[in-house]
Amino acid sequence: MTASSAPYLRPPWGARVIGNRMARLFARSVLSTLSVRGRTSGRWRSVPVAVLDHGGERYLIAPRGNTEWARNLRAAKSGRLQRKGRVEEFEAIEVPADERPPLIAVYLEQFGRFPTVAETFRQLPDPADHPTFRVVDSRGLR
Repeated sequence: MTASSAPYLRPPWGARVIGNRMARLFARSVLSTLSVRGRTSGRWRSVPVAVLDHGGERYLIAPRGNTEWARNLRAAKSGRLQRKGRVEEFEAIEVPADERPPLIAVYLEQFGRFPTVAETFRQLPDPADHPTFRVVDSRGLR
């Protein structure tokens, strides 16, 4: 299976329209805003994401599979994370599928209580279905 044919679980209307807005308001302590350039338009696209801190590294995991943000990040190889008014530019290194299971397990421990997160991993159980990126500070720092 190629990255472009990997499964994607489209969120229901309520999650797309209302959920993302509510998440930005009520889950600020947990969520960051990921901004990445669109792979065809070049325009910045933003979405709330949960950043996994694990083993001294940070990761972005796409619970819904091959999302637009994951495909854009794969193409751009860099992006911005904003949290609590602080903006950080970073480089993204995709984690091979065989290295994802322990990261997904920790992600589920930390974020599985949020609406639909655990369910998406049940619907897409193969770690290869969840693009995962290590976040590396553009200045060469964590």
